Amino acid sequence: MADTAEVEPERHQRVIERLAERLDHWMDEVAKAKPFARSGYQTEVFQVAEALMGSEAGLKALYERAGQFDEKGVFEGGPWADVTKLQPPLVKGSLLATGVYPVVETLSELRVLAIATERGHSPVMKAEVAREFLNEVMALNLEFIFPGDTEQERIEGGAHRNSNLRLFALIAAELGLEALREEVVSEIEQICAQRPLMTQRVRTIIEMADRIPAEQGEDSTAKRLEVYSRAIARPTTLSRERGGYAEYRAALKEASAETLESEAKQFAESMEATGLVAPHHAVLLRHLRMVRRELLPLALSLNEVGTAGLHEYAEDVDTLIRVAIYPGTAQAVYGLRGVLERGLMSRREVRAGLARLVTLDLTPEVKQVLLQQRGRGDGNTANSVLLAGTLSVLGSPLGVGQGRNPTCQAARGISLWAQHAAGFLIETIVSAARDGAIEMEFEGKTWRSDVLHGSKVLELGIELDPVSLVLVPHLDRLYDQLMTLVALRPEDGHKWVNPGLYGRWVPNGFASVFADTAQTVVARYEDFVRRFFATHHPAYNDGNVLMYPNPVGLCVTNSHGEYLGPHAVSLQRIMPDPRGQLRAYFYNPNNEGRQNWGENVRPSVSGHGEKPGESSLPFQEFVARLYAFHYNPYEEGDAYAVPEVELRRISEAARNTWGQAFKWQDEVG
Repeated sequence: MADTAEVEPERHQRVIERLAERLDHWMDEVAKAKPFARSGYQTEVFQVAEALMGSEAGLKALYERAGQFDEKGVFEGGPWADVTKLQPPLVKGSLLATGVYPVVETLSELRVLAIATERGHSPVMKAEVAREFLNEVMALNLEFIFPGDTEQERIEGGAHRNSNLRLFALIAAELGLEALREEVVSEIEQICAQRPLMTQRVRTIIEMADRIPAEQGEDSTAKRLEVYSRAIARPTTLSRERGGYAEYRAALKEASAETLESEAKQFAESMEATGLVAPHHAVLLRHLRMVRRELLPLALSLNEVGTAGLHEYAEDVDTLIRVAIYPGTAQAVYGLRGVLERGLMSRREVRAGLARLVTLDLTPEVKQVLLQQRGRGDGNTANSVLLAGTLSVLGSPLGVGQGRNPTCQAARGISLWAQHAAGFLIETIVSAARDGAIEMEFEGKTWRSDVLHGSKVLELGIELDPVSLVLVPHLDRLYDQLMTLVALRPEDGHKWVNPGLYGRWVPNGFASVFADTAQTVVARYEDFVRRFFATHHPAYNDGNVLMYPNPVGLCVTNSHGEYLGPHAVSLQRIMPDPRGQLRAYFYNPNNEGRQNWGENVRPSVSGHGEKPGESSLPFQEFVARLYAFHYNPYEEGDAYAVPEVELRRISEAARNTWGQAFKWQDEVG
């Protein structure tokens, strides 16, 4: 739809006035309509509103009326009706959707803006709360405030891109941007604390944060932001002096021993503090491997185990740096560090597997997918990209993410194998990349991914790491096939599919809160909780430690405790945090472990003893969102000893949140 601003100014103003009159008319009709007839009039409102969104003057006309939207019933009967239940993380998805969603979302943001500026009144939301809401919305959508000018941005921005830009320009003009810096910097810190493999999103946020005006007297926030700004650009003295990669490389050749040592130390400190690797870091490593190998441990910030591995397998590490570490794949430096510190180079199958990836004959499809990961002009081969991605996955197994793909099962598998079966993972990568297939045995029959159909990830094309791009389509097909095979069994299919998909690392014991395969009835809930205590709580499980990540199912809820749906995570460990509180530490494949689940339940990603990539909750809070888990039947402790007060507290928390979406057995007649 063409912007109405393209019409001549005088005529345009008349068009806006007529549209505004029509909007007033249909809003009055909505207010007068009976509930059963209201939706028809709301549709008329949304159609007129979409036309007004096409220009700055039209958007202002909508804003002038935004304080009446609730009063007139514009949102009545829909997801936007209760302003207190709106969630900032969901705004972007609605604005980029098709159909009526961007229109309704825009009207909703204008309503909240009217409350924030006291142009409108709400009996349930104060102006301060409205401002906090919109500040968070702006912090999560900086690309609409500082848009790029590339053709890709214009295409991917969706049909309402210009409307979205106008909306956020209006919000920013009304509220100002200064208050955003603290929120955005905190967001950067929390994302980086999780050490995701794919860092483009946080790098973009950092670049945009640099453009937010600073508040007068702001020092601490600016210094915190500078750490990350330098980390993604030029964190060292010499790299700032010689900005280009070629110029920096030439400068290194002339640098003194003291300068090289200083450069290595500065890069290492930046990487250690942020988890981000600057492209110049890769240039330095490539130089040091040739002339000053003794500085490599310093440049990689290696511990004793990593340093020993670097020296013992110097030739192998040299090959990895030569083939995989370039400015365009610089983030793999962090992965290489992790591989060395985990002692993985001491495993013959890992060394041999990584060496195979250097010269592996890739399928044309895999080559095409991997080459799309390259930066412009970096000249990396598909094998270099895949090897770099493999180093990243092996070095940071908890950084594997599913993106926005509904493939958490596949991400869990890649993470688990990277942690406990590195050789098997590399073998699987080789099979998918060279042969275009993965084979898996399930209950006596072998299945090949290349003869199965469908893959959610290929349809969405959302950013994934190179290993996931290669493996997820195959794992997704196999997972769907296994779930189909067990669909008619009387219990949750994951009882059989999880051990089948992930392998021997998953125990065969399985417990679920649901009495039916349709997952509509909760049964014997207290027995379920007792079993989890008896198999996982150190006070009741006879001291059996969790050896491998446990694929568990959580009932995810929104900030009001309302059920959103099931989600697969991996329980990594259960142990006291630094303050002595028993916590469940888990890997969330969506790379975002800070959701607000309502009832003051908010998983944390730092500050409670979490390893990079882990989320955590107090043990009881985790159990209250749990609906399925695996366990070893031979390692079950004293279920009878679990205190009744604990059971009641957890049961009440479950019933009052996600439990309201289901029938409980004692409620079924």
